[in-house]
Amino acid sequence: MPSDSHEEPSATPGVRSGQVLPFRESLLAMLGIAFVVMLVALDQTVVGTALPTVVAELQGFEYYAWVATAYLLTSVITVPIFGRLGDYYGRKPFVLASIIVFITASALCGMASSMPFLVAARALQGIGGGMLVGTAFACIPDLFPDAHVRLRWQVMMSTAFGLANAVGPSLGGVLTEWYGWRAVFYVNLPVGMLGLWFAWRYLPHLRQQTHTERARVDWLGALLIALGLGSLQLSVEWLPDRGLGVVTIGLLVLSVAAFVALWQWSRRSANPILPLDMFRNPGLAPLFVLAVLAGFAMFALLLYAPLLFQGGFGYSPKEAGLLVTPLVVCITVGSILNGRIITRIPQPNSMLYAGFALLALACLGLSQATRGMHHNLLLGIMLLGGLGLGFIMPNLTVFAQQTAGRAHLGIATAMLQSLRMVGGMVGTALVGTLVTRSYTTGVEASLAAAHASEWASKMTDPQILIDKAAQAELLTNLQQAGHNGALLLEQARVSLVGAIHIGLVLAAMAALLGIWRARRVPPVKLVRVHEPVMAAD
Repeated sequence: MPSDSHEEPSATPGVRSGQVLPFRESLLAMLGIAFVVMLVALDQTVVGTALPTVVAELQGFEYYAWVATAYLLTSVITVPIFGRLGDYYGRKPFVLASIIVFITASALCGMASSMPFLVAARALQGIGGGMLVGTAFACIPDLFPDAHVRLRWQVMMSTAFGLANAVGPSLGGVLTEWYGWRAVFYVNLPVGMLGLWFAWRYLPHLRQQTHTERARVDWLGALLIALGLGSLQLSVEWLPDRGLGVVTIGLLVLSVAAFVALWQWSRRSANPILPLDMFRNPGLAPLFVLAVLAGFAMFALLLYAPLLFQGGFGYSPKEAGLLVTPLVVCITVGSILNGRIITRIPQPNSMLYAGFALLALACLGLSQATRGMHHNLLLGIMLLGGLGLGFIMPNLTVFAQQTAGRAHLGIATAMLQSLRMVGGMVGTALVGTLVTRSYTTGVEASLAAAHASEWASKMTDPQILIDKAAQAELLTNLQQAGHNGALLLEQARVSLVGAIHIGLVLAAMAALLGIWRARRVPPVKLVRVHEPVMAAD
């Protein structure tokens, strides 16, 4: 029988053990959540490695960052909506629905025939991903109210995350080389179907006992968030090409107006999507800021490290995947180490300082990386970044859940995840703008010096550094025109490496700011909980 049939007596073990279900049922439920988390983690790592090849084939480098930011934008909007709905109606129905949306969108991504189609499919995928994040992560504190018990069980989540992250970059490279980039999206389908069955079969339908009224979704607030973030993103993306013109200034004004309206509306709304009281909470507000900064640095690393290795250093997708693997694997290793350390030290907050310090070192180290740098050193740099993120992300979640309390557990978790995505979206857009602008300027200068400016339309698109067939054709054409094509391509690689270095320095600054802002987090004590607070249908 599906676990929806659990009755109230199954919650009684929580009185003594800090969990609402017996061990076996808890294990099966956590396996269901682990498969869901694996689905999202696998998608992020596989797509990141394949993205340079995707852009090279579909011919649209101007959409490079949009493949990531479209996903993040729709996720940011849906995470708080379903975080709140989960608080009222339970998480399980939304977890199941989110998996269906996610795998449907994955299939559409694999069928994409153009970059705009791919961006639209990624936006739909972001809706499913936002539903997943807003509900699946909040299932864990539902099942394990005690923070100490929760940290022990989260090793399963870290392991699932680690398995996906361990195989993701290499799998993305292998699939791209052997079967084409479309396979990196189709791989979500079997994983998603397995997660769907497991979640339906074993994840209990737990609901808060305190909510008797019907949940009201703040659709106007969601629309204002979409308008504000979407306008901001467009203005940042278009600024390098269009400058401070009527369109970009208008978008900035529209973004500011939307955020002001959102702030005013949230003050009057009974159930705002943006709960202002949480932002005024001295325990939660600094955690939200740290989530933005962590997302900024993390997504800059995940998105632009593969481009640095493939476009800048000339590595194959498989080689780039192997270099990115330590970053994502060590997120899991760091999470496991963190769970063992944080319950044994008198000041859990110190792990946040350590995490942001390691993340800053990784961004700074990669900003100095060259093609001649030994692979072991590059692996070490990525390892530091992964450990840093492993020390940051689980602690932000546990600290926020500890501070918010049971009544606001779902929305607090959702807001934290949303703001991490906001940081990722803004970071991706800003770093992408810097990379595009700096690379274009460098290539145009090289071509002008070689009296080959007529080739700017071909050379200013970094996809030429990844597409081997297009490179061979361009070299032949340059040679026939009397130019040293190999030298011009090498100069373009140098320009791309320098451009990405600038973006990584910006990501390092965000991590350093995180060290400074971590001092605002009040001392957190991981208290024990010994009474069940959930009802199981």
